[in-house]
Amino acid sequence: MSIRRKLPPLTALTAFEAAARLGSFTKAADELGVTQAAVSRQMHLLEDQLGFPLFHRLHRKIKLTEKGKTLASAAQDAFDLLAAGVAEISKGEHEAELTIAATVAFSHFWLLPRISEFSSQHPEINLRIITQDNMPNIESGDLDVAIRFGNGMWPDGQAELLFEDEIFPICSPKFAERAGTIASPKDLLGYPLISNMADDPTWTGWSEWLAAFSVELPKKQPGLRCSFYTDAIYSALNGQGIALGWRHLVEDLLEQGRLVKLTDATVKTRNAYFSVVPKRRRQSEAAQRFLSWLGETVNSTASITSTPGTIG
Repeated sequence: MSIRRKLPPLTALTAFEAAARLGSFTKAADELGVTQAAVSRQMHLLEDQLGFPLFHRLHRKIKLTEKGKTLASAAQDAFDLLAAGVAEISKGEHEAELTIAATVAFSHFWLLPRISEFSSQHPEINLRIITQDNMPNIESGDLDVAIRFGNGMWPDGQAELLFEDEIFPICSPKFAERAGTIASPKDLLGYPLISNMADDPTWTGWSEWLAAFSVELPKKQPGLRCSFYTDAIYSALNGQGIALGWRHLVEDLLEQGRLVKLTDATVKTRNAYFSVVPKRRRQSEAAQRFLSWLGETVNSTASITSTPGTIG
């Protein structure tokens, strides 16, 4: 039996996918440019062919049955795959577009200072970089690659390790001169500590960092509080105090001498940075080239020698 005979009519599946996604026959009809009665009729035909109901018809609303939920998930994946395929073959012969998502800190301090190297190697690829700390679902929309920090286990994508990281106190050279020798992590409490208010539970702040050395952060510890990590780093550059430097994010500033590592005390994170690609979508040639460049760039990145502790 051919696959065509195993599938319900495409018209019915299209109407079903829209109704399931929008939660309404009326909204599905508006999207498809048909009447609500036409959508309702297609649903009845589809249910008759399958032999079981797909929706619970409630007062002024519809709700998917368990079998309806299963079919809706499969239909949405199939239509997404078709849309991605059509978009890929519709591009011009010499035109390619690559959409990358990254956190504000990673984009600002690591990706953007290096991305011109990729563009010079692949001028035919048009880049679009989405910068936000709340990572979007990579299976929805048109994301090709996401750079994430975590344990590598995300249900919406396939992750590949880029690098682990470590965290240590940093400040401007002038502030380091004024501070003098910091013999132990506890000595840091005598100076203003710059912090940022991160919502991400995987992000390490001063309280967690000091706890790795059995030091408790006082409730009234002086120091500047910033909304974003980028602000904390710029505050440290301007001599406002001591910030926590994530090695791969601040290594350029350290090499330039704009920031200095204040102590040898270092905490290694259990989480790491990963490149993430959609599980159900074929990688474009542009994405493959970017991932190849990304791996080569990470491998060539200079490391900063340290004696780390460990923190989750």
